[in-house]
Amino acid sequence: MNADKKTLFGVICVYLRSSAAILSFLLAACGKYTDFTLPPVAGGDPSLTFRFVAQPDPVLPRGEFQDALNPSVSGAANLYSVWDGRTWHTALATTDDGIHWQPKGIVLSPDPRTWEGNYMAANGSALGDLYWYEGGPKGHARIGLARRGSPWTKEPAPVLDHGPPGSFDERAVADPYVIRIDPYFYMYYLGQDRAVRQRIGVARSRDGVRWEKLRSNPVLEMGDDDAGLGEPAVWQSHGFYWMLLTVRNFDETRYLALARSIDGVHWTRLPARYAGAQPWNSKVLCDPTVVVEGDTIKVWFGGGDVASPDENLHGQIGFGTLVK
Repeated sequence: MNADKKTLFGVICVYLRSSAAILSFLLAACGKYTDFTLPPVAGGDPSLTFRFVAQPDPVLPRGEFQDALNPSVSGAANLYSVWDGRTWHTALATTDDGIHWQPKGIVLSPDPRTWEGNYMAANGSALGDLYWYEGGPKGHARIGLARRGSPWTKEPAPVLDHGPPGSFDERAVADPYVIRIDPYFYMYYLGQDRAVRQRIGVARSRDGVRWEKLRSNPVLEMGDDDAGLGEPAVWQSHGFYWMLLTVRNFDETRYLALARSIDGVHWTRLPARYAGAQPWNSKVLCDPTVVVEGDTIKVWFGGGDVASPDENLHGQIGFGTLVK
């Protein structure tokens, strides 16, 4: 074979290898994306909205930590996030009435020998004995899964990872909030792209480990005055799916907003805007978790008096209700 033919043959081989790699990537990516909605609901009164009535004092103070935030309430247990000045951990508190909580200490910490690094194993969502949490380097989070027990056990790899280049979550996936509607788990989460835009997406799973992202993500876009969206809490009541979410302002103050949907994918953001009314949550209201008991919509949330995007906002956990 002469030199020209060898060169041409080499180019063809490189092209084929590259094409095979691209095809393999695309096929793998297609397996993690699909089109779906949540089971549609009938819809209710389109004029319905809620007032947010919060207790004036924190129900779970930060105590020995710089911050206590991100509650996830399941029954009499609250798995919440604590910042010790270096690392975010998951701590446990228990209650008899949902108002008075008894801290039980840290139950989950990041393992620096794994994908988690040493920054975070927190900001999670609990459902039964399953706990989906945020881990990985700051600004490049992934979502892992731990099972409660003695000791707790973790999946060895993230269960929800970054999307491909150009996707809305190419840089980070964070703030998971999981609900169960048989036969699926549905996870709403924050996705961040290379422009550091933070929007809301959704994924589904039959087992809580293997997830398919919605192909048309994100499901909720930022408004013109928003610096980012995150920390969604989703529930069903009054004929709709509802989402209570955190909105970041450009000065790093934060408030809670409300959105509504009949299929869990197509959302309408409502004018409601809930900001902190007490000194301890005057700069930040964030991290909602919602429990519906009959006609009562209970909300545990984080708050702080320092406008900080991540930590050191003197975070504490409050309680309120959404009232018609």
